[in-house]
Parts: sequence; structure tokens; C-alpha cells
Amino acid sequence: MDFTNQRVIVTGAGSGIGKATALKFAQLGALVAIADVNGDAAKEVAELAGSNAFAVVVDVSNSADVQAMAAAVVQRLGGIDVLCNNAGFGSLGTVADIEESDWDRLMSVNLKGVFLCSKYCLPELIKSGDGRIVNTSSYTAAVGIQNRAAYVASKGGVSALTRAMALDHIDEGVRVNAVAPGTINSPYFDKIVNQSTNSQAVLDELNGRAPMHRMGRPEEIAEAILWLASKESSFATGSVLTVDGGTSTW
Repeated sequence: MDFTNQRVIVTGAGSGIGKATALKFAQLGALVAIADVNGDAAKEVAELAGSNAFAVVVDVSNSADVQAMAAAVVQRLGGIDVLCNNAGFGSLGTVADIEESDWDRLMSVNLKGVFLCSKYCLPELIKSGDGRIVNTSSYTAAVGIQNRAAYVASKGGVSALTRAMALDHIDEGVRVNAVAPGTINSPYFDKIVNQSTNSQAVLDELNGRAPMHRMGRPEEIAEAILWLASKESSFATGSVLTVDGGTSTW
């Protein structure tokens, strides 16, 4: 895959899947906007990525922030060819016990963030003549998981929105796909393990979710995202590519 001089935005690029994705794009020649709500993390990743990358601070749930991000990228790079909507987070809770404010916050980042970033980047993606959007969904959108009602609902929305956008913008030369990761060894799960009273039991449970008996690596999901963003996947649009170590087959 060759992304030489391709203009790319990766949201949630300060850690985990987003970080691995942004670094891989940069390695393959892309000009990468490292977008994250954590400015320090974004700057650290941009430094790792080298001269082809720069940091952008953005809250994807905030319309003004997203418009400013898109404008900054266009000013710096002259346009946008690829948008990776990766920013998101998880939370515990069933419909019965999750607080309404927590539900709203998660939805505003995980789902509304995809809407806002796509909305304000689409004019430039259309101008590029070969625009690509890759959204980060989750295997849970297809199979569900206990005690994660808001997260599962948000990722179900991401998968559905991916298909809708693919149809809406196919005639404008924009392809829209999503990757659906399984449980990935990331700072989010590191925190859960470290804060547990029985860290080994929690780690065993996380590793045991997949038939492969391990969590995925951020770099493995990055490879899938880059394929969907590449010319090699030119016949794919509206696809949700599951990369979960077989978890959804159980």
C-alpha cells in the first residue's frame, strides 16, 4: 500500500488503535493530522510519526472544534483524501443503571463525532476525487455484550451510518467503510486491568473472549484500516470488516 502525499486525518490518534493507524500512515508516506482531545498525546504521536505529521486538538463531539480541525488541515495540507473516524470510548452499564448524562456523552463522541467529522470533511473528500472514510465500529455492534448498553448502541449506529453514507456519497467518488475490532490490548483495557482487585482474572477474561485466546494488537487493526483506506480496496464501500480473533463466531 502506498499513501505518498495522501492527506489523512485520524481522530483519537493519541493512543491505541488511532496511534498505531496514524504511525502506519506516516510510514507509508501519508501527510497525517494526528487529531485527539488530549493535545499532549497528539503531539507525542506526531513527534514519533516524523515530519509528515502534525497534531490537532479536537473534541469530535463539538461542532466548532471539528470545523476548526477541518479548516486547519485544509490550510496546512491543501485538502483531505482520507478521514479515519476512530475517536471513541467505552463505559459500563445496562439501560437500567446508566446515567442519562453518561449515555449522552458517550453517544456524542462515539456516534455524533462520526457524523460531525464526516459532515465537515466531506466537501474536501469529494473535491479530492477519491475520498475515503474509514469508521471504527466494534464486533459488539453485531453480537452484543453484557453491561455495555450505550457502547454497543453507539457502535451499532456507527455500522449503520457507514452503510448509509456509502450509498449517499458513492456517486460523489467517496467510499465509506468501517472496521469492527474485537477486544484490543490498549490503554483503555490496561487501565481496567490495573484498577481491578484481581488483575489476572480480568486479564484472563479479556484474553478468553476470542477463540485465539488473546487480545488483538492495535497494529493489527491499523492494517485493516489502511487496507480499507487504500486503492487496493477500491471495490469496497459500505463494508464493515470484522477483525476480532473469531470472537463474533462464538
